[in-house]
Amino acid sequence: MLPAPLAAQVAPGVEIQLPTASRLTIDGPLVRARGTLTDAAIRELLQSGFPARLHYRVELWADGRFFDELQRTVEWDVVVRFLGVEQAYEVVQLVGERPLSLGAFKRVEDAEIAASRPVRVPIAAPPENRRFYYLATLEVETLSMSDLDEVGRWLRGELRPAVQGERNPGTAFTRGIRSLATRLLGGDRRQYRERTPTFRPPADAVR
Repeated sequence: MLPAPLAAQVAPGVEIQLPTASRLTIDGPLVRARGTLTDAAIRELLQSGFPARLHYRVELWADGRFFDELQRTVEWDVVVRFLGVEQAYEVVQLVGERPLSLGAFKRVEDAEIAASRPVRVPIAAPPENRRFYYLATLEVETLSMSDLDEVGRWLRGELRPAVQGERNPGTAFTRGIRSLATRLLGGDRRQYRERTPTFRPPADAVR
C-alpha cells in the first residue's frame, strides 16, 4: 500500500478552461497550475532558502488554413519563498508591475494551493467568424542565491529606477528576474503546456 501523501499527489502541469460559449467574446480562459510544488527536490530547495518562480504565459491563436496566427499574449509570475525567521512560505503574485501578496503559510501544501489558484486571464476572443484556441505555458524554476537577494530587496522596496520617475521599479524587477532565473541550480527548468480545443465565437457576437 502506498503512503497517503504519495497517493494524494497529482501529476504536475497547467490547466486551462474555456469560458461558457455565451461569454467567449467577454471572458478569457481560466488558468491554474497543478502539483507544481509536490516534487521533493523543489520542496527541499525551498526550505534551504531558494525561491521558486512560476511563470505563466497564455496565448490566443487564430486557427488558419495554412498558418496559425498569434493574436494576443498575457504573462505573469508567482514567486514562492521560505521565510526562515517566520518559518512560513510566502507567496507573491506579480500583477503587471506590482507585487500582490497571496499570503504566508506554515505548510508548503497551503502555499502551493495559493500559488496554484485559478486566474481569469483578460484575453477574450474577438467577435470574428474565425476559429480560435488558447495555449497555456507554465515554467517552474528554482532561483539562485543572488536571485533570492534580488527578490528580497525588491519586496522590501529597496530597488528604484535609475532615473527618478523614468520607469516603475517593478519593470526592472520583472525583466531582471526572468534573466536571472536562467541561471538555475543544475540547469533544471520544468515546462508544462496545455491547449484548449478550437472554438468559434457565437453567431450573435459575430454579427
